[in-house]
Amino acid sequence: QVGLVESGGGSVETGGSLRLSCKTSGIVYRSYCMNWFRQAPGKEREGIARLSPNDMATYADSVQGRFIFSRDNAKNTLYLQMNNLKPEDTAMYYCAADSTCLGNEESYYWGQGTQVTVSS
Repeated sequence: QVGLVESGGGSVETGGSLRLSCKTSGIVYRSYCMNWFRQAPGKEREGIARLSPNDMATYADSVQGRFIFSRDNAKNTLYLQMNNLKPEDTAMYYCAADSTCLGNEESYYWGQGTQVTVSS
């Protein structure tokens, strides 16, 4: 059974850093594309980072150069290191697993989310 549990969210000032974690179960990273999404109030969900089965990361322009997506296979855990945070990064952050790597979000497995708030 697939499970994803995010943690590490919180409140931070502009310019600060946070590291989000996503503990997974039932997922073999070499077979899945893993993702981080975020959704701010009143806005559409935004895909911000994707990690391929061969550990290649891609990022949305909005976070490129500030966020780093990594994984620890031994701990079954994904990480999103977020640096130089801005108020516009305030959102609920979700990790999601794509078993086909086809990008069909309707078929993703989702975590419950963790809130990040950045104050100016």
